[in-house]
Amino acid sequence: MKIPFLDLGDRATALRATLDQAYHAVMESGCFIQGPHLAAFEDHFSQACQSGFCVGVGNGLDALSLILQAHGIGSGDHVIVPSHTSIATWLAVTAVGATPVPAEPHPRTWNLDVTSIEAAITSKTRAVIVVHLYGQCAEMEPILDLARHHDLHVIEDAAQAAGGRLHGRPAGSFGDAAAFSFFPTKNLGAFGDGGAIVTSSAELAERVRKLGSYGGLQRNEHEILGRNSRLDELQAAFLDACLPRLESDNERRRQLASLYHHDLQASPRITFQEVPDSVEPTWHLLVARVENRDRVRTRLAEAGIGTAIHYPMAPGRTAAFRDHGIPAQPLAEALAREVLSLPLHPHLTDAEAHFVSQALLKAVK
Repeated sequence: MKIPFLDLGDRATALRATLDQAYHAVMESGCFIQGPHLAAFEDHFSQACQSGFCVGVGNGLDALSLILQAHGIGSGDHVIVPSHTSIATWLAVTAVGATPVPAEPHPRTWNLDVTSIEAAITSKTRAVIVVHLYGQCAEMEPILDLARHHDLHVIEDAAQAAGGRLHGRPAGSFGDAAAFSFFPTKNLGAFGDGGAIVTSSAELAERVRKLGSYGGLQRNEHEILGRNSRLDELQAAFLDACLPRLESDNERRRQLASLYHHDLQASPRITFQEVPDSVEPTWHLLVARVENRDRVRTRLAEAGIGTAIHYPMAPGRTAAFRDHGIPAQPLAEALAREVLSLPLHPHLTDAEAHFVSQALLKAVK
C-alpha cells in the first residue's frame, strides 16, 4: 500500500464544482484585488473566529509582521517566541527589526510554557507570540495574565489552528490579534499563498490594512510607510468556498487522530502531544516523537509511507540565526531530533491510518 504524506490533488478533486463556481464568479466580476469576494471572506472568517475584524494579507509571515509593525514594535524591542516552531514565527520579528527571544515549550504539550515566558521577560520585551503548535491551542489564560502584568502585547500565531478551540472559544479570539496562514497544506488552505489577521480592535485592523496597501486605504493616498501585502480576490473566493467545510474536515482529522492514538498507545517508544481537556485541536499535523527518528522514517518509506518533519531544526540553530547569540534550547533541540509527522488529512481512510500505525510499531522496534 502506498500512502503519501499528503496529496493536495484529492482536495482539489473533491471541491472541483465549488471551486469552478468561485473561479467563474471572480472572472466575470472583472475585479481581482480588494473587491467583494475579499470583503465577503473577511466577514465570514471574522465571524468564525469571533473577532470583530479580519484583514486578508499576502501570507502568514506577513500577517505576523504586520501585526508587530502595527503595534509599533521595531528596532531595540524584544519579542518572546517559542523555541520550537516554524522559522516564520522568528522571521516575522526580525522583519520589523526587533529581536526574537526564545522560550522553551512545556515538555508534554510542546506549546509555550508560561514559566519559560516569565523567565525571558526583560525591560526590552514588548510582546509574546504564542504559537498554537500543530493545531493545538496553547493555554492562553496564564499567558494573558502574565502579559497584562508586564504590559505586553499577546499575538496568536494561529497558522495551524483554523477552527481550533480552547474552552469553547476559537483560536484567534484571545490575544490582541492573531495571524493565520492559508498556505495550501493548511486545514483552511488556499490554492496559492494567502494569510489574514483577525482582531477585535478596529484601530489595529485599520492600521494593518493601511500597512499592507502602500500605507493608505484609498488609491494614491499614502498616510504611513506601507508595503504591498493583500489577499487577492481569487484566493479569497476559493477560501470562502472552502470555509463551510472546515468544521467537518477538522472533525475527520480528530477521528483519525483518535484512531492513531488508540493503535499506538501501548508503545513506550512513541509519544504524542498531550492534549488538555480544555482544548479541541485541529490536528493540522499529527506528530509522533520517536527515538532514532531518521531510521524509523526510512523504514516507513520502505513500507510505502510518506512522512515529514515539523521541524527538523530549532530556529535558533539554523544558519540564519547562527550569529545572533541564541542560547541552547535543550527541549526544542531534542524535539527537532525526534519529531515525525504522520499522514493525516480528511481524505485518509481508516484502513490507511491503521496500516501506518502498524508499520510505525514495527519500525520503532
